[in-house]
Amino acid sequence: MNQLIARVSEILHCDTLHIVKFSYNSQTLTMMSLELNAKVKVGTKVKLALKPFNIALAKELSGDLSFSNQLNATIKQCENGVLLCSVMLDFFGSTLEAITTLSASKSMNLQVGDTLKVLIHASDLSISEILDD
Repeated sequence: MNQLIARVSEILHCDTLHIVKFSYNSQTLTMMSLELNAKVKVGTKVKLALKPFNIALAKELSGDLSFSNQLNATIKQCENGVLLCSVMLDFFGSTLEAITTLSASKSMNLQVGDTLKVLIHASDLSISEILDD
């Protein structure tokens, strides 16, 4: 499980739906949630969680996409297995792991040092821990 320490920068809500924006090293991450702990307020420091299978990778991306989170990261390590590929990414000093299929890794010719666009749906990001009391 990938984890990032971030701070809540904005909360939008309508009925039970919440759109929460986080600040991480001058980057903005967006989460969509039906439930939000009452302790989560603007300024709250949190630990965000993200599954490696919920990260999509794009190389030389152009055009518009519906992904709320489109972040730049650099490949630190790329290990091809029999069916899958584990890609370790440097995201502003933190390491994120993305798991993709071997065929996707080969067709994209993923190499250490490549800069990629990391794509994350807002519904795939979650708060695993509230760090401020």
